[in-house]
Amino acid sequence: MGRLIRLIETYLTPLLVFALLLVASVSLSFGSTASVSIFGGISDWLQGETTQAALIIGEIRLPRTLLALIIGAALGLSGAALQGLLRNPLAEPGLVGASQGAALGAATVFYYGVFAGLGTLATAVAGLLGAAAALLFMLLLAGSGRPALVIMAGLAISTVAGAALAVVLNFAPNPYAMQELVFWLMGSVSNRGLDSLIILFPALIIGSALILSQRRLLAALSLGEKVAESLGQSVKKGSHIIVLGTACLIGASVSVAGTIGFVGLLVPHMLRPFVGHRPDRLLIPAALLGAILVCVADIAVRAMPFGQELKLGVLTSLIGAPFFVWLVWKERKRWL
Repeated sequence: MGRLIRLIETYLTPLLVFALLLVASVSLSFGSTASVSIFGGISDWLQGETTQAALIIGEIRLPRTLLALIIGAALGLSGAALQGLLRNPLAEPGLVGASQGAALGAATVFYYGVFAGLGTLATAVAGLLGAAAALLFMLLLAGSGRPALVIMAGLAISTVAGAALAVVLNFAPNPYAMQELVFWLMGSVSNRGLDSLIILFPALIIGSALILSQRRLLAALSLGEKVAESLGQSVKKGSHIIVLGTACLIGASVSVAGTIGFVGLLVPHMLRPFVGHRPDRLLIPAALLGAILVCVADIAVRAMPFGQELKLGVLTSLIGAPFFVWLVWKERKRWL
């Protein structure tokens, strides 16, 4: 068993890249019209031709696949970064308040029509601004970069934003608007166009760059804050950078696809034994596995024989909730 773990550890990233490419190809080929050529459809779509393959691959399956991969990577990376920063295996991306802030921002689009001139991008832009506002208030409230204060401030902002969202839902102008918002909050990458990548892809690049720039800090923090400071790491500044990167990733993901829970919590635990339990080495594999899991979950959603498609966020919650209960039980046994 130890030899297998060492072997996987050596080739972990190439294996995950191969699995990601395989899952992406399955996602592009999976659908009610199974005979469509992936490469032919992409080629026709890039050339601007209006063939059946171009419409199915370029307009429907490609946006859905890319969004699932990018959102999964954002969730996996942010989860690994937060667990390393807070040294808490129960930490997950929603702790910084960005998810609820993005949801509250999106609600203003559904109910009040803000940013109407942006068309389909209005929800994403409002959600991103809501996440940014939640992050700003969280950082002001936390003050220092101490993990306990970050957690408390994030939970406080999440609670306030969640309460505000409940008020907005309560005073919905009509039941159809409320239903649309509730369905959006359940999380999904269906019926999204490539224009959503205008919001999501830059956020992924910026957020990932911020987090990866603090890999040395995460490695040092695994030995304790005092050791990290003795090694010349600025814990407060680095913590704020990691939280900012996480909020950027989560805010953009929620603003585009709604809430897709438990991926950021689950992925680091699946990979930690294969990276020597080092948080700095966990980041890239977590992003890759997060992308794989969300894409697989989206394929499973499409494969279910229901009359109405099960929302992606609902499926990830159904899978992740039992794991979270087991994780809490495991941590409880450690302290008894």
